[in-house]
Amino acid sequence: MEYISIFKHALVISFFVFVMMLLVDFIDLITNKRISDIIKGGKLRQYTLSSFFGSIPGCLGAFMNVSLYVRGIIGFGAVVGGMIATSGDEAFVMLSEFPGTALILFAMLFVCGIIFASISDIIIDILGIRTCSKCPDAECVECALDDKNTFSIKTSIRGILQTGNFSTNFKSLSFTRFLFFVLILSFAVLVASGNLGPSSWDWKRITFIVLSLCTLLIITIVSEHYLHSHIWEHIIKKHILRVFLWSFAALLFVHWGLSYWNIGLLVKQNMWLVLIISALISIIPESGPHLVFVMMFSQGLIPFSVLFTSSFVQDGHGMLPLLSYSVKDAILVKVFNLVFGLSVGAILYIIGF
Repeated sequence: MEYISIFKHALVISFFVFVMMLLVDFIDLITNKRISDIIKGGKLRQYTLSSFFGSIPGCLGAFMNVSLYVRGIIGFGAVVGGMIATSGDEAFVMLSEFPGTALILFAMLFVCGIIFASISDIIIDILGIRTCSKCPDAECVECALDDKNTFSIKTSIRGILQTGNFSTNFKSLSFTRFLFFVLILSFAVLVASGNLGPSSWDWKRITFIVLSLCTLLIITIVSEHYLHSHIWEHIIKKHILRVFLWSFAALLFVHWGLSYWNIGLLVKQNMWLVLIISALISIIPESGPHLVFVMMFSQGLIPFSVLFTSSFVQDGHGMLPLLSYSVKDAILVKVFNLVFGLSVGAILYIIGF
C-alpha cells in the first residue's frame, strides 16, 4: 500500500507538471516573436526581464534567455541572473508540494537574479573576462512553430470563440488526441472521486479539476502538428517521463530513508555538508536529481536554506543550449552561480532559515 501511495503521489506531481508546462508553452506560442522588442533597452531592463523569464516554471524561460544572448540582445550578466532565477521542472513540483513557500522562493530568486546579474557584469569588467559576442548564424534554440502552424493555432483560438473548431478536430480525430482525452478525463474523474490527490474537497482538488478542463480545451483546439511536436514529442517524452521517474525515485528514497536509515538524524548532524552537496549536485544540467532536496524539504528533513541553495545553483535543462553555443560561457555562468548560491545559502542557514 505504501508503494501504491508513492506511485499515486508521483502521478499527481507529474500531471501537475504536464499541465503547467503545457500552459506555459501554449502562452509562449501565441506571444511568439514579440519578446525581443520588449527587452531591448538598458541593462536594468535586461536583468529584470531575464530574471522574470527565468522565474517562469520549467526550462522555457532559460531557453529564451540563451536564445536572446546568442542574438546579442542581452548580455552575460543577464544570462547569469536568468539562470539564478530558473528552477527547472522542479518549480512545478514545488508548486504542487508547497505552493506558498514555492512562491516566496521564486520571488527571492527573482530579486537575487537582478542583483547578481549586475554584480556579474561588474566582475567580468574588472577582471577583463571576455565572453562570446553575438553569433550571426545562430538559430533559435526554443521549440517554435513555423508561421503556418502559428497561424493555425491563432485561427483555432478564434475558432473556439465561434464554436466552429470542435467539429473540425473531432471529425478527423487522431489516436494521439483520443488518447489524451481518455487520460485527462480519467485523471479528472479519479481526482473528483478522491482516488488521486486530496482526500477531501478543497482548493487543491478544485484546482486539479479546473486545470484538467483547461488542458482538455487546449487539446481540443490545437493543430495536429502542435499536438505531436510540442505536447507528445517534447513535453511528454522529454520531460514528463523523467519527472515521473525522478519523483517516484525521490519519494521512494525519502520513504526508505525515514523507515530504515534514520536519514533525518543523519541529515541534521551533517547539514553543512548537505548544503554543499545540494549546490554541487545542482551543477548537473538536468532536471531530476534536485528533486531529492525538494522532497526532503517537503518532509521537513532540510531547512529552507538548503532548498534555496539547490534552486539558486541549478537551472534544469536551461544550460544545455548554452553549452552547445559556448562551453566557456556556460562554465563561467555555473561558476558564478555556484559561488553566489553557496554564499547566500550559507548566510540564510547561519541566520536560521
